[in-house]
Amino acid sequence: MKIICIGRNYSDHAKELNNPVPEKPIFFLKPDTALLPKRNPFYYPKFTNDLHYECELVLKICKVGKNISKRFAHTYYDSIGLGIDFTARDLQEECKTKGLPWEIAKAFENSAPLSNFFIPKEELDLNDIQFSLLKNGALVQEGNSKDMIFDIDSIIVYVSQFMSLKIGDIIFTGTPAGVGPIKIGDKLTGFIGDQEMFSLNIK
Repeated sequence: MKIICIGRNYSDHAKELNNPVPEKPIFFLKPDTALLPKRNPFYYPKFTNDLHYECELVLKICKVGKNISKRFAHTYYDSIGLGIDFTARDLQEECKTKGLPWEIAKAFENSAPLSNFFIPKEELDLNDIQFSLLKNGALVQEGNSKDMIFDIDSIIVYVSQFMSLKIGDIIFTGTPAGVGPIKIGDKLTGFIGDQEMFSLNIK
């Protein structure tokens, strides 16, 4: 299975990191080892001193497809979850400065925690999915699918031009503004609407 991550898909997040708003989707990959076993704590890695949370809606692919057309894109995913794209910001900035790839900042072990369950898409208004992240009980991120630069179906269409999508693949759809650092002892809690999707302790 693949973990496909969309970057800069909310204009407010692109602006907060002083990045240009993209004209077409930007994506990168994480390996399956980036998944954090459900209900496990997250252990702060030793190779970074500036680890950031990025809370995102996540799609689960339900059938195989390549070069998918827009009118059929909605049939290739069946449920929506929530996840965190952990980013070692100091490593990422160093790689960017040197013009190097930055997988070490994004694709490390357990860098992609997922919600404990996914919600069937039929139970959601895909153009109005409200989600949020609390850090130690305080709201730090709040987003809505209606504010995506590239909507869910457009993401499916674009990514499938370059690689086949397979059953079980997941797509992180981008993070809104409000990303920030974590430290040992923090607790992150994610919600879709008022439904708690995960609660993650940082150790």
